[in-house]
Amino acid sequence: MSLLKNINSPLDLRSLNENDLPQLAQELRDFIIEVVSTKEGHLGASLGVVELTIALHYVFNTPNDQLIWDVGHQAYGHKILTGRKEIFESNRRLNGISGFPKRAESEYDAFGVGHSSTSISAALGMAIASNLKGEIEKQHIAVIGDASIASGMAFEGLNHAGVTDANLLVILNDNAIGIDPSVGALKQYLTNVKKGGAREENIFEALNFEYSGPIDGHDLSAVIAELNRLKDIKGPKFLHVITTKGKGLQKAEENQVQYHAPGKFDKTTGELKPRILNGDESPKYQDVFGHTIVELAEKNEKIIGITPAMPTGSSLKYMMEAMPDRAIDVGIAEQHAVTLAAGMVTQGMVVFCNIYSTFLQRAYDQVIHDVALQNLPVIFCLDRAGLVGQDGATHHGVFDIAYLRCIPNLIIFEPMNESELRNIMYTAQLGLDNPIAIRYPRGRGMLTNWKTSFEKIDIGTARKLNDGHKVAVLSLGHIGNSIAKLTEDKNLHNAIAHYSMRFVKPLDEKMLHHIFSNYKYVVTIENGSKIGGFGSAVIEFASEHQYKNDIKVFGVPDEFIEHGSVSELQQIARIDMESVKKHIQKIME
Repeated sequence: MSLLKNINSPLDLRSLNENDLPQLAQELRDFIIEVVSTKEGHLGASLGVVELTIALHYVFNTPNDQLIWDVGHQAYGHKILTGRKEIFESNRRLNGISGFPKRAESEYDAFGVGHSSTSISAALGMAIASNLKGEIEKQHIAVIGDASIASGMAFEGLNHAGVTDANLLVILNDNAIGIDPSVGALKQYLTNVKKGGAREENIFEALNFEYSGPIDGHDLSAVIAELNRLKDIKGPKFLHVITTKGKGLQKAEENQVQYHAPGKFDKTTGELKPRILNGDESPKYQDVFGHTIVELAEKNEKIIGITPAMPTGSSLKYMMEAMPDRAIDVGIAEQHAVTLAAGMVTQGMVVFCNIYSTFLQRAYDQVIHDVALQNLPVIFCLDRAGLVGQDGATHHGVFDIAYLRCIPNLIIFEPMNESELRNIMYTAQLGLDNPIAIRYPRGRGMLTNWKTSFEKIDIGTARKLNDGHKVAVLSLGHIGNSIAKLTEDKNLHNAIAHYSMRFVKPLDEKMLHHIFSNYKYVVTIENGSKIGGFGSAVIEFASEHQYKNDIKVFGVPDEFIEHGSVSELQQIARIDMESVKKHIQKIME
């Protein structure tokens, strides 16, 4: 008899006999595999914490006791057990449930997450607040992975918690991997702890935590017994749990990087479903970066690559394989990555610091204080810029132009295609007087023959791509390819003058003077925030030079865009080509 079908809340779960829980764990694991195999999503992390998830909701009185999952990749089982089983197939789809815990979605989602290493600080804040309100029996649990706990913010939380009497339980989900394998000295320390060493000088005990473990995170009875014991201990506690990412699906256990988010696969064998190729596909922008930096580094021995825990996602893995001494994964440590790059640049190195746009937000002070203020020519490559799709609001890279454009000394560039990405990387490594941010989107480019010879790009120059007479469309980056297709419409070709601006900073002012002097109607379009973005820069230029042209800005509106396919989200943000076309047709009436 199925147990999971009758579990609609943790209250139902707590009515079960403990001896029935291993069966429930198997059913929950099977359910996750069945749905994710066809609907896609983050698989490995959720499979690894099935037993831990059941134990937490079985022992603690959630949602009164507050449970916070760091990042949230591992929270699928949590969602299924907390009333979202029937709608779990909508996970990460437009108007469906989020792929991450989200406060607005459920009372069981105590804190919204998506970026790493926030759980301890959030849970500690809740615990201190509970003490102040006299709720001294309330439990606060942070579940954090070994890759996330190495981040500076996690240690800031641990450091503070250790001098409080907060009723806080930190659970370290130790599986030796984040998206890529964990790195750094703390990983080695945890490995020694697991082997029985380092016990007398346990770092967590030194921080005033009641430490227990390591214990087998797949032994339900052992986990439940230890949680029950810790529940009665006041103050900060730390439980070290050993799990296997991808547990229960052999292929996911064997290839934990690929099965972090594997796409579609066979639910029985785990074999990945082959993606249908059309034979002439263009490459992913991340791979263009990855192969190009290797190509450049083979000729320029000063080139260094840095990534904070994203060697596969950024494709810096190619350089790590070809020249491991010159490609560095610093772990989930964006602040450190930026300042490390700055330090290397002071010694004459040419440093490409590759960070997802949404994660560069975590290192904003370092970009200003350690790079731009000293005018050090660090080369930032901002992957996943713009709307990214199913990961939703926590991962969209839509704010980078707005938060970088106000920083003095910083160049901002967005390539329209793979060749421009290669050429700006080539240009930057020749030597710039300023730091540069190169932003490019998630997904594929436009060119099949993209490995062309390098050409230097003059900083601050735009390109005119179509010579129309009615309206000037100024595009930034990859989205300009859609404008180029629009100009192929015989009814619009002679009306649209298309300019690929490429540089947000410095703007091509000579080109802008020509545009504003010759076109009454000006349209800007970008895959980023309207407020403070590229369109705002053009409006500022027009205002400063007292142009009175009719300007329409297409960009992501002043709201957090949720999850869905990129095309669906572009329609919601009204940066799809149908929206642009309608505006231009209205001008032409």
